[in-house]
This record gives sequence, C-alpha cells and structure tokens, in this order.
Amino acid sequence: MSGKGQTPAREQVPRELRERIGRLPRAGRRRLVAIAGPPASGKSTLAAALAADLREEGVEAANVPMDGYHLDNRILDAVGLRARKGAPETFDAAGFLSLVRRLREEAEVYYPIFDRVQDQAIAGAGVVREACDLVLLEGNYLLFDAPPWKDLAGLWDLAVWIETPEEVVRARCLQRWLDHGHAPGEARERAEQNDGRNARRISRARLPADLVLAGA
Repeated sequence: MSGKGQTPAREQVPRELRERIGRLPRAGRRRLVAIAGPPASGKSTLAAALAADLREEGVEAANVPMDGYHLDNRILDAVGLRARKGAPETFDAAGFLSLVRRLREEAEVYYPIFDRVQDQAIAGAGVVREACDLVLLEGNYLLFDAPPWKDLAGLWDLAVWIETPEEVVRARCLQRWLDHGHAPGEARERAEQNDGRNARRISRARLPADLVLAGA
C-alpha cells in the first residue's frame, strides 16, 4: 500500500479501512471503532498508525487500548488466575463496557493504561478530550461472544477483526515473552499454554465484524 508522497503511518493502514471510517455517520458524541483480534495480531500497531493517519487528515482521533482493564495481580493470585492473565475472566469487563458507553456520550473521559514494565494498570493515566471526534479501541475481546463482552457489539460504529494465522500468533507471543526477559522454556509455555489458548477461544466465539483484515 505504499505510494509516492505517503507517510509511514498511511502506508500501514489499508485503504478500505480509511474509506470506511471516512463514511461513518455519527450516532453519539463520538464515533467508536473497534479493532479486535487474537494476541499479537497487530492490533496496537494498526491502531497507532490509523490514529496518526487520521490526525494528519485533521481528524481529532484517540487510541484507547483495552489492556488498562487487566485485573491487578493480587486479585488474580487470590483466585488462582495469575497464570491465565490475559484470558477474558482476568479483565474488568464491566468496567471496560462502562468506559465505552461513557466515550460515546461524555465530553471528557479518563481511563486506565496498562504499564507492561510494572505489569499493572495505572488509573487515570489516559484521557479522551472533549474535542475528540473518533476513538479507536483495540483489544482481544471487543468481538467476543460471551457476557458481558458481547454487549459491546451494539456500541461500535465500525468493528474490525484482524485475522492472523495461529502459527504467526504463537511465534509473535513467544518473541514477546523473550523480549520481556523470560527464559526460553517459560516463554514457550506462556505463548502456547496461555496466549495460544486465548487466541483459539477468541476465534471460536467471534461475533461478526464489519471488516476483516488479514494480519501480516
């Protein structure tokens, strides 16, 4: 998708996606675009590139990851879910649903951001300003057909799914854990026994998307 005069951000954004967003009507205060897919499918990369692209075109756009709604490790330890961190039940799904509803109607909205170095969410670390016209929300479970996640479907103005081969997801997750300093055996176990399980679970219970993109 590269072309003469295009910026790096624009080159990373499929033309069909830009065109669909350009035609979106406004149902609330803001337009909300969901970017969903399995772990390591490229959601964050696409959302960042798209937000930069939109800003270059004069659109007030914000990028809001779902990861800020990870439950704290102390809570996960208490219920024996630390090893499954990243699974649907290890997020504050109701809190995220509330955020999405607020983003549609409220002028200024604060939200938590997940700090991967500290491995915890930081409350009130992100803000969507009143002038924001469009919010890109990215995460694994934005099209997950299970309560309460499935209630999100009716809030999206556009829902995008990134289809990524399982072997690509596995390799990227393995590299992610290695980059975070884990030993090869531990990294492989996390990638296969946790990330892989989550990826299959998401794909098997996926609600319809308005647009399906092929993951790199």
